[in-house]
Amino acid sequence: MYKRIVTAALVFGTLALAPPAAAQGPCFDRDALAAQLSERYGECRAGMGLQDPETLIEIWTSEDTGTWTLIATRPNGTSCVLATGGAWQDAPPMQAVRGDGV
Repeated sequence: MYKRIVTAALVFGTLALAPPAAAQGPCFDRDALAAQLSERYGECRAGMGLQDPETLIEIWTSEDTGTWTLIATRPNGTSCVLATGGAWQDAPPMQAVRGDGV
């Protein structure tokens, strides 16, 4: 039992010290990555927003193939792939639902 607790503590401690997700994905020059997403995957930018004052988050999607790519771009022009996937579906915006406590 003691060994399991120590092992779990080591695993979770290691995960807590892992670099942020933006540092884990492959990184490229933003213009080169955008060209690849467009030419190779048929994706175009579907939306963007600021994660913080120095990180622009973009979602690129393809209506034809259903693929999507989430990237983070820093001020120096470097973009890192945060996530990719398939079966993307555009959805109409939803109005926020406010509870009694809001």
